[in-house]
Amino acid sequence: MKVSADLELCQGHQMCQFEAPDVFGLSGDEDKVVLLDANPPEDLRAQVTQAVKYCPAMALSLED
Repeated sequence: MKVSADLELCQGHQMCQFEAPDVFGLSGDEDKVVLLDANPPEDLRAQVTQAVKYCPAMALSLED
């Protein structure tokens, strides 16, 4: 699985970080998402899927 984030869309709501803290972080300088693991292990799929689903800015995507 591959996760990507569109920094132009990201508004720094941090919902992704709450849903999948091992995959998403926050840049203090820009208040934008930081991918901690662009290719997370399969056991984090449910958390990553929730993060993508609940992103208010729709800035995240997940590919298989």
